[in-house]
Amino acid sequence: MALPQFVKIVEVGARDGLQNEGQVSLNDKVTLVNALSESGLSYIETGSFVSPKWVPQMANSSELFSLIQRHDGVTYAALTPNLKGLEAAIAAGADEVAIFAAASEAFSQKNINCSIEQSIERFKPVMALAQANNLKVRGYVSCVLGCPYDGDIPPQKVAAVASQLLELGCYEISLGDTVGVGTPMAVKSMLEEVAKLVPINKLAVHFHDTYGQALANIFSALEMGISVVDSAVAGLGGCPYAKGASGNVATEELVYMLNGIGITHGVDINKLARAGWAISEALGKQPNSKVSMALSASHNYNYTHDQ
Repeated sequence: MALPQFVKIVEVGARDGLQNEGQVSLNDKVTLVNALSESGLSYIETGSFVSPKWVPQMANSSELFSLIQRHDGVTYAALTPNLKGLEAAIAAGADEVAIFAAASEAFSQKNINCSIEQSIERFKPVMALAQANNLKVRGYVSCVLGCPYDGDIPPQKVAAVASQLLELGCYEISLGDTVGVGTPMAVKSMLEEVAKLVPINKLAVHFHDTYGQALANIFSALEMGISVVDSAVAGLGGCPYAKGASGNVATEELVYMLNGIGITHGVDINKLARAGWAISEALGKQPNSKVSMALSASHNYNYTHDQ
């Protein structure tokens, strides 16, 4: 299959990235989202309305949504695991929301204390309320290529869960390699199976770079016709389930690769890199992105914090 001419980048650094990093101030979060908006990204997962007991890094999501400078043409989305979270997202003015399930029974039990089937049932009233408020809902499937508890995940299992989310009313399903164990051929096998039940144009991919395979996996997905890719500026985040995991693929790496193969995306890589440098400074670390570090050298950017 021919590569897509355009790829939509779903920026997840402010949510999926920061929820697995150290605490940063509300002002730093606002600065990050505003800088990402300026870079040309059209979709920014801004916050998460989950219990602050479990994810304290997301406790100020309501305030964040009220303080950011919104840009026309940019979707500011939120993760909403339940009705209470959705109500909070609606009150905060989220443009879109997301729900999440897993392709692994063990992961589902460990992560949200219920089976896959129970999680799908729990999402039905969430979907009903979202639809009543004309909110689009994106679905996530975790552990599509492997699980820290169950090991390899059969592609048929991934297809079944993705299909259930589509039937619930999710307009798009993001398939996540949560622990970053996938390889390009495994990606193709998984997508071939999922595509039997869910159209390719309703699928996105979300890769972690634990074993350095994320860009190769993304290219494999592009060859299958995928044209929506999740990524996190500066490679923010880390996988708490795999020792040494380096977290989400960096948006800078993705943009650089897309530039190299002539796929348009609308993002200014220099503005993107600057957003990554600023949040990395706030976290007291260097960006987890070779592209970002190369750009910082070419721009003579000096980090206050070096690790």
